[in-house]
Amino acid sequence: MLRVAIDGPGGTGKSTIAKAVAERLGLEYIDTGAMYRSIALKSIRLSVPVDDEPKVIEMLADTVIDFNDNKVYLDGEDVSGQIRTNEISMAASTISKLGPVRAKVDEVSKRLAATKDVVMEGRDIGTAVIPDAEVKIFMTAAPEIRAKRRYEQLVAAGKPANLEEIKEDIEKRDYQDSHREINPLKQADDAVYMDTSDMSIDENIDAVCAVIADKTGRDV
Repeated sequence: MLRVAIDGPGGTGKSTIAKAVAERLGLEYIDTGAMYRSIALKSIRLSVPVDDEPKVIEMLADTVIDFNDNKVYLDGEDVSGQIRTNEISMAASTISKLGPVRAKVDEVSKRLAATKDVVMEGRDIGTAVIPDAEVKIFMTAAPEIRAKRRYEQLVAAGKPANLEEIKEDIEKRDYQDSHREINPLKQADDAVYMDTSDMSIDENIDAVCAVIADKTGRDV
């Protein structure tokens, strides 16, 4: 099997790069962050506080998350375009601290990784979800670079955006993710470190494919 784990903080381009690499190599792309975002979206819709564990557990009992055609489905609804907001990002960071939420996402992730070749990205893929992945990459970039990228994405999508607020949110989420009690964001000991600050998307894709080729001997 070939399982590629890409971890790193938000705004590094993990989703874009992982999806492109999966398409190039004919692998299944799994965005675990989208699962947390989907759960956060549902909690907001139902007015369930993201830090109220008993109520979140109750909500999770009838929550179904799936992937199809590079889209994430929440209870049968395609929510791919609804989960990419700063509000959802911050809510996802908070709700992901809850053990039952991480257990739910890990269960889905491990099931997918056990049945097919995947490129899976998130915060703790190489350290907790599939620690025996054949390829592990820790992808990062300077906060100001990540903020600018996110700002440009939102503007291009016609959504309101404030560059300074986005940068503050990114730094806050970095702290939350790296200091949470359960499976904090960190680089796996055997992961390849990759700083994408000065890389174009194509350069980043080529760099990830080069790591895969080096680690597996595959012609990519």
